[in-house]
Amino acid sequence: MGFRFGSIFIFLFIPICLSAQKTIWRNVPTDSLKDLTEVVMKILHKDLKAEMAKRRQKAVQIGFFPGIGYTLQTGFAVAVSANAVFYRKDTKTEDFANFSTVRLSISYSQKNQIIVPLKSTLFFNKSHTILVSDWRYLKYPTYTYGLGMYTGPQDSTLLNYHYLKIQSSVLFQVHPHLYIGGGYILDYFWSIEQVYQQQTKSDFQKYGSGPTSLSSGITLNVRFDTRDNQVNAYKGIYTNIILAPRFKFLGSDMNWTSLILDFRTYIRFPGRSPNILALWSYNWFTLSGKPPYLTLPTTGWDYSTGRGYIQGRFRSNNMFDTEAEYRVQLTRNGLLGMVAFINFQSFSNIDTWQFPAIAPGGGLGLRLKLNKYSRTNVDIDYGWGRQGSRGFFVNLAEVF
Repeated sequence: MGFRFGSIFIFLFIPICLSAQKTIWRNVPTDSLKDLTEVVMKILHKDLKAEMAKRRQKAVQIGFFPGIGYTLQTGFAVAVSANAVFYRKDTKTEDFANFSTVRLSISYSQKNQIIVPLKSTLFFNKSHTILVSDWRYLKYPTYTYGLGMYTGPQDSTLLNYHYLKIQSSVLFQVHPHLYIGGGYILDYFWSIEQVYQQQTKSDFQKYGSGPTSLSSGITLNVRFDTRDNQVNAYKGIYTNIILAPRFKFLGSDMNWTSLILDFRTYIRFPGRSPNILALWSYNWFTLSGKPPYLTLPTTGWDYSTGRGYIQGRFRSNNMFDTEAEYRVQLTRNGLLGMVAFINFQSFSNIDTWQFPAIAPGGGLGLRLKLNKYSRTNVDIDYGWGRQGSRGFFVNLAEVF
């Protein structure tokens, strides 16, 4: 099934790329585009002209997507995803930069997993102040595959745990597009247990972990953002730097410090087409101390890095990840699109800065426009990795 799925998309993607140079779709008015909301309204025989006039004037655009899906991490899952976009529209340019966003999903999987992430970016004081939050609750059985780059599926260990993450930062504008600030971060794991005992000790057991793990600290943040849209950028640059020391005096089990470097850029290619070349570098390092095993940098944890691999496939104290995605608009009305993506990730040997190997991944995906005003897409991707790794990956809004 995976081969047929991929072959169909390759067949579609090649002629689209070849014809893109001849296609001029620049500055297509938003009202002439279509999305899934309009499709549903048409099925329900709503007055589209009147309903679109109402939607266009709303200061809050909401995307809501219930569904049944499948990923490597969860197996089959029932999920409800929603995002809300609060903006002040410039009617001359239809520019939606610096709008506030809230994203929430609730999932329950066939593996008895509960996954509830809530992420928000809220602008205040005429965009001079930003409140950025990442809150999560997870109830997991999930696999970990050990430490470093030379592990395989045979090294998998099933872990049970509950997880609560609270991370919020306040940033203040110091220059156009540049913000500096800080906040608080909490990572609390409890009821941690290895489901079954292996004949030899797993890397999880060798590294050491008790039934609970608490990391508590502060964050120092630098953010530079010239994107025209946070949900689905057509142009601009995004840089986010987070230095996060954890301290025993704040309740942490131990002192340790992490650093995240997140860089993204978006380029129209070809220049007069609606197609976008998106580039991303996400790097996660341990600068000092010994993080708990479950807070070590790992595949697909903070974002969907390394599509083509299951969440947690690679893990160590330092991580490099580089990704590229080419986004093609298949229909002039913007309802349907597709992407081709490629990524390379590498993890250091534990407690070193030696990166001995690279894990490549890549794949193809379909995009369905859920809300044309906020540019929210439903993403359905199929990815491949090494050692036979492959599977579906589903998101509401772009991965990066």
